[in-house]
Amino acid sequence: MASLGEKAELVGLVLALGARAAARRVYALVRAPFDFAHRSPEKLLIAPHDLRTSDPTRAGEIYAGTFAFANRAADVDGGSPFLVAAPSADWAEALHGFGWLRHLRAADTTLARANGRALIDEWITLHGGTDRTAWRPEVVARRLISWFCHAPLILDGADKAFYRRFLRSISRQTHRLDRLIAATPDGMPRLTAAIALCYAGLCLSGESRLLRSAAKALATELDRQILADGGHASRNPAALVYALVDLLPLRQAFTARDLAPPQALNGAIDRMMPMLRFFRHPDGEFAQFNGAGPTPADLVATVLAYDDARGAPVEDATHSGYQRLIAGDAVAIVDVGRPPPAALSDEAHAGCLSFEFSADGDRVVVNCGAPRFGRADWAAAARATAAHSTVVVGDSSSCAFAPAGLKRFIGTPVVSGPVEVAARRELSDRGARIVASHDGYLRRFGVVHERSLQLSPDGRRLTGEDLFRASGRPRRRDGDVKIAARFHLHPAVRASARQDGQGVLLALPGGAAWSFSAPGFAVELAESVSLSGSQGPRRAEQILIETSLGGAPKIAWSFEAVDEARPRSRRLPQAPTLFGAPSSID
Repeated sequence: MASLGEKAELVGLVLALGARAAARRVYALVRAPFDFAHRSPEKLLIAPHDLRTSDPTRAGEIYAGTFAFANRAADVDGGSPFLVAAPSADWAEALHGFGWLRHLRAADTTLARANGRALIDEWITLHGGTDRTAWRPEVVARRLISWFCHAPLILDGADKAFYRRFLRSISRQTHRLDRLIAATPDGMPRLTAAIALCYAGLCLSGESRLLRSAAKALATELDRQILADGGHASRNPAALVYALVDLLPLRQAFTARDLAPPQALNGAIDRMMPMLRFFRHPDGEFAQFNGAGPTPADLVATVLAYDDARGAPVEDATHSGYQRLIAGDAVAIVDVGRPPPAALSDEAHAGCLSFEFSADGDRVVVNCGAPRFGRADWAAAARATAAHSTVVVGDSSSCAFAPAGLKRFIGTPVVSGPVEVAARRELSDRGARIVASHDGYLRRFGVVHERSLQLSPDGRRLTGEDLFRASGRPRRRDGDVKIAARFHLHPAVRASARQDGQGVLLALPGGAAWSFSAPGFAVELAESVSLSGSQGPRRAEQILIETSLGGAPKIAWSFEAVDEARPRSRRLPQAPTLFGAPSSID
């Protein structure tokens, strides 16, 4: 049950976020009368590249009337996909975002081109159909980007009447987005809107004024959202991938128009690339922190193909609140940051001091992560501290979130959580060591959780220690508050408990063997779930140590290799060849 202080914080947050949203809407309405007077552009000048992976076989499904998006499918049976009841909100966003045009373009057939043109003509006629999702600013932005990138597919073989109709629709959507960008939700949605407006200014003829204002808005968002070390202000690692997939072609589009890309754009990309490597495990997969879900390895490889410097990632990402240990064939990534600002915390997790660990090219310890689609079904479980490889005190999370009932009005931001989070790195002949602490449990239980992790120079041993320091008077005077140290294992890891009950043997998929031990404590194996699988949630296991604050002010544990890794045949995804300049359109 929330305390009076937490309830007061929630009321204050609701009022603050509600006032900001109202102010943005009023601003959009005030601007609206001045934004209708515009002429449709005469032509499209360029078509940027879409870096997302395409599958030409999907073109046949779409032609047959099967629209499969976001792990859901709808068979329109000869009707319009824009008039059917959407199987899910994610499906509706994908449909009206038109990212699926890339599959039609990959098919490169006359039939695919005609089908894509017919579907767009249908959408224009229906003005988006019956679903309000089509006109949310972030969906409009996604649709504009898709239409610009795949204009060669849409316009190849089109008559002049469709060409003019297409341009009028793009122009209307662009100016609608321009006046609504201030009302677009903060974070990635607003950044995507700024990117879409820059695309419009570059791709449409006669839009130099729009380009100037859009470039200014983009610079503002990049300077605000991309931190000094390259992380995103939401602290979601996956945000970097999806931002770069749009920013890299945008930079090329400026060059194709013989314009210098804005300094803020170049600077943001240069900062983000090393941070992308920071969050990448040796197997090519991304770390699962603060809302990160399944991130396609081939998409990451595509983005990294544009990294000219290819420098080693930073290890101390202070601004983003993460630390990285690397030695030999082992990597540990640790969350040592406070929750992001409330307006950017809709997907933030209560995972302070959680870590992920890879050894011998395999992920060993992970967080449960978040599904890419259908997040509402798993939201509470995925965001809880118990879904992370850290310590849970009193069966509660280190952060509190706004109730789901307020989602429509303010989302589900973090209401309260760690305020003081400290971290330091230490170097010695025994390897690099991270010592971090947070006060997320201080107000309720009167303790500060401190965790240290040390990786040996050869990468064959990771040692950790969890301390619980009494500080101040706890609100709850429970004499025997439970604590649970959780280490979620990757689904591919096979675990078996040791006979002495104080450790676990781990068999990694690549053939290596490791052991976990915590002398003096009973070590159990319990059920877990991996939410970030590309095919949906998967069963997994977790190592669990349960005790109490009164009985254990300190828990020491370690992961250690028990034999040499066997030769591996695994190959990481190959980075594709760089694309050329955006194509021109007459």
